[in-house]
Amino acid sequence: MRTTLKSKRHPFPAGAVLIAFTMLAGLAVPRAARGQAAVPATIDTTLEAGEADAVPQKSPAKKWNEHDTRVSTIRFGYGFLVDFATYAQDDDSKKQVSMSPDVGLRDFRLLARGKFKTTRPFTWTFGYMYDGADKQWRFRQTGVTVGIPELSSRVFIGRTKLGYSQTKIMTGYYLWGVERSQTLDAFVPILGDGIKWMTYAPKRRVFWDIGYFADALSEAEKFAIYDHQAVARIGWQPILSNEEQKVLHVAVMGQFARPDGGKLQLKSKPGAYLAPNFLDTGKLPSNDAQTYGFEALYRSKNWFFATEYNWERVEMTDGRDPVFNGGDVSAVWLVTGEVRPYNATGGFFEQVTPKKSVFEGGRGAVEAVLNLSYNNFDDQGVLGGKYWRLTPMMNWHLAEGLRVQLAYGYGVLDRFGLTGHTQFFQARLMTFL
Repeated sequence: MRTTLKSKRHPFPAGAVLIAFTMLAGLAVPRAARGQAAVPATIDTTLEAGEADAVPQKSPAKKWNEHDTRVSTIRFGYGFLVDFATYAQDDDSKKQVSMSPDVGLRDFRLLARGKFKTTRPFTWTFGYMYDGADKQWRFRQTGVTVGIPELSSRVFIGRTKLGYSQTKIMTGYYLWGVERSQTLDAFVPILGDGIKWMTYAPKRRVFWDIGYFADALSEAEKFAIYDHQAVARIGWQPILSNEEQKVLHVAVMGQFARPDGGKLQLKSKPGAYLAPNFLDTGKLPSNDAQTYGFEALYRSKNWFFATEYNWERVEMTDGRDPVFNGGDVSAVWLVTGEVRPYNATGGFFEQVTPKKSVFEGGRGAVEAVLNLSYNNFDDQGVLGGKYWRLTPMMNWHLAEGLRVQLAYGYGVLDRFGLTGHTQFFQARLMTFL
């Protein structure tokens, strides 16, 4: 019997998703892609409003979505992402959590950004996203950046990434992995409303971010798990060579937060967006929480290695102070020889641009990834679970702004007195501009 797989979250069939994806994918290919593509630099020192979300595509040709007015430049964009997932569970895993095959619209967003015609650098960004899980439109990264070149700094005001962790700063469309680490997703909100000061000292190769965020305008948002928080990150680039295509980056970060409404619930999915939560502490009565972490990455030409580990201490009102922890490590190889650009100013990786896209008769860029994550949400009587996952996967960048991801995951969950084993089979289609 032939069946059409439908997402539990979305009423339309998978075929409709693929048709929409194909139509948008055609817009993602730059007009310059019909000719010889320029080889991008491996070190980027530019950063506009919105940080990672504002990094432009590398094609030098003027595109249909770029305009110049008397007041400001304007660049329109979008993102479109669809997930597919199925699972194989052993008996213990089935007792821990119930899962079924699914396909769903993960993300569809409309973007705009530009630079005002002022003497002082003054840029703006706007994002509006359809949340596939909640079936609602939400404002994403939106605000203005004022440059302070006298201090090698810039200040962002509005809704933005908090500045904690390079993989959290990176837009999800540029990530090499299928998801961010489970602890990072649980501990640090993806966005916040507030102000962030960012500085880069090129001679010393040091960068730092300091931000303060509150939920006065975002109380109803899913990311508003804290009433307010202060976030800081400082990093150093002991190796930064465009000629040798090498980067060594180390950083530490911290978050000091007051849980929303005096309660904090740390929960996370198992590295699969369409799956239910595997880790969950339940609601913990708390008025104070601190998060600490470190990260390191090393890139040598078409290879790079990245690792991160984080701890969150929750001061509970009953006197307990449990500490939850976890992180991941990744090895990434661009098989076709491209080099993933590194943004020195912001301390994060950018998107991959193929040497020759499939629309030019090339093979695009192929990226092989191996990721290992570990998470421990058990401490002082709180039983949120322990979980690790090994994920080999492949990214096929057909063109700039057009990518297919295929991932296999093997995960082990220790929770409810059981040790469950789950195999994950995932695919993702994405196009962005």
